Amino acid sequence: MIYGYCRVSTPKQNIERQIRNIRLAYPNAVIYKEAYTGTTIERKQLDNLLKTTKNGDVVVFDSVSRMSRNAAEGIELYQRLFDSGIELVFLKEPHINTLTYKKALSNNIPLTHTKTDIILNAVNQYLMELAKEQIELAFMQAQKEVDDLHQRTREGIQTARLAGRQIGQRAGAKLTTKKSVTAKQIIKKYSKDFYGTLSDIDVIKLANISRNSYYKYKRELYAEREREGV
Repeated sequence: MIYGYCRVSTPKQNIERQIRNIRLAYPNAVIYKEAYTGTTIERKQLDNLLKTTKNGDVVVFDSVSRMSRNAAEGIELYQRLFDSGIELVFLKEPHINTLTYKKALSNNIPLTHTKTDIILNAVNQYLMELAKEQIELAFMQAQKEVDDLHQRTREGIQTARLAGRQIGQRAGAKLTTKKSVTAKQIIKKYSKDFYGTLSDIDVIKLANISRNSYYKYKRELYAEREREGV
């Protein structure tokens, strides 16, 4: 059975690109989709996928960075799945696919049953360690790219603040939207607390807003009226 695993870590990321890439390579893959932030521990879809897979199944990732949150976790998971007989495919890093790893491990130099075997065994062990190192490097590089991105984001925010630019909404600032403007107009016109004759419940229904929004807008209108000296 062939499975695909796709993951995004922020709402702004588009998971469809990963799905499309996997479908192009494996049209019949059963896709598992996951959306979580970097602080979320649970990965329910990945856990479900791992419970489903068995020896001989294939799991496809768009890239090695989609498999784990960090290098140590990725290396451990890779080894565990490899030992379970599950084939792993990384579309952007094919050099660490498990088939490539298996080939490297099985590509031993034949022994001669002489003293030369001492050297040959060392060479074979070196080749296996080299293959493992390539996998570790791929996961470490993926983690470095994520860490660098986070660092650049932090530096960009700091630079903008030093330049006097506002990042995000100021504490206590009011967020003005078309909906809030319309709701406030209705409150001022129809609420008994202003110039109207309707009760709070009736105004809430008329403005089609929540109770929390209604009372929030009323507080803001009271504050505006006080500033204007009305």
